[in-house]
Amino acid sequence: MESSPFLIVNDQPIFINKAVKYLQASGKLAQFMGEILRQYIIEQEIESRDDIQVSPALTEQTIIDFRLKNQLNDPKTFQEWLHNNATDYATFYESIALSFKLEKLKVLITEHKIHEYFIERKIFLDRVIISRIIVDDLEVAQELQAQIAEGGSFEQLAKEYSLAEDHMVNGMMGPVSRGTIPDQLRAVIDTANTGEVVGPIEIEGRYGLFRVEQFLPASLEDIQLQQSLQNELFEKWLVEKIQKLTVKLQMS
Repeated sequence: MESSPFLIVNDQPIFINKAVKYLQASGKLAQFMGEILRQYIIEQEIESRDDIQVSPALTEQTIIDFRLKNQLNDPKTFQEWLHNNATDYATFYESIALSFKLEKLKVLITEHKIHEYFIERKIFLDRVIISRIIVDDLEVAQELQAQIAEGGSFEQLAKEYSLAEDHMVNGMMGPVSRGTIPDQLRAVIDTANTGEVVGPIEIEGRYGLFRVEQFLPASLEDIQLQQSLQNELFEKWLVEKIQKLTVKLQMS
């Protein structure tokens, strides 16, 4: 029995074997397979659980809100939109319901790990706003330090002397992850007070004066950060699941 074509292009059939060869030739087969395996694992996990239920009313209301927001309230216009996006109402409904189920699954998979993961990642999540003056010579750095101690303008000295690209903005580096700061500088920054100038500190053959502008500690109370960590953990879980699968690509 002949298989049905995977696609029909200009009335010409493209069977799955040919589609796979196209993907192989373009280097996209692994990505294509990865997405299939990802969706397979998600589907299997959702179907195996009794604690992931989505109210039809919630799904329907979400669709109504989507149609209003995108000016698709007219049935004909909505049908045209569905057609243009290669879908139908039943498929669109299932995709909305699946999005809610997926969010519930993420919570269930990650809720007992997220606090520990946050602690593990905290040094990279904490940020600090720093201004700096970078020079080549230790004596110059010491002289600038003395001028600042006597009331000299850090901003003006940064503009005049700093070799860093940020000298045009008074040496302001902006928010920097604590985990990316060199160890010898982080040790000093962590014990400094806001507004305090520290240094000179040698980093990669140059000497820097650093002023702490503001500490920005990370917190799990930050919903956006919590969701970001949740997504990271969920992706790790998916990768582990995929690695344990036995996958065979069968082509006649």
